[in-house]
Amino acid sequence: MQLKVINESRHPLPAYQTSLSAGLDLRANLDAAVSLKPLQRALIPTGLFIELPEGFEAQIRPRSGLAYKHGVTVLNSPGTIDADYRGEIKVLLVNLSEEEFLIEDGERIAQMVVAKHETVNWLETAQLSETERGAGGYGSTGKK
Repeated sequence: MQLKVINESRHPLPAYQTSLSAGLDLRANLDAAVSLKPLQRALIPTGLFIELPEGFEAQIRPRSGLAYKHGVTVLNSPGTIDADYRGEIKVLLVNLSEEEFLIEDGERIAQMVVAKHETVNWLETAQLSETERGAGGYGSTGKK
């Protein structure tokens, strides 16, 4: 699929890191490094603006290495970019570790996955079909 993009950053366009990657890595576009203290959050600009086709969304997800090694993740994960949004893509990062984390210009901070979605038309009813699981949730299927 082709996707229209305006790149106002100093960095290359997002890219897949391997041939079978689902997510494109997004980079921080910063004039100065941003320090994230423990439990602090910050909205990090990317300098990217996109035009998604109708029926698609872009999901902003954490990078596993940042989450595992540094406790830095995307706070509203996955963040959703709707097809009618034309503003700059910004990533809401949070530091869940006990140590300060420095975000540098050009650092890969998140992944973007473009996905097709459906639009729901509600059909109100008085009853839903029966299933084996029923209303069981939140651990109802057991641990093992």
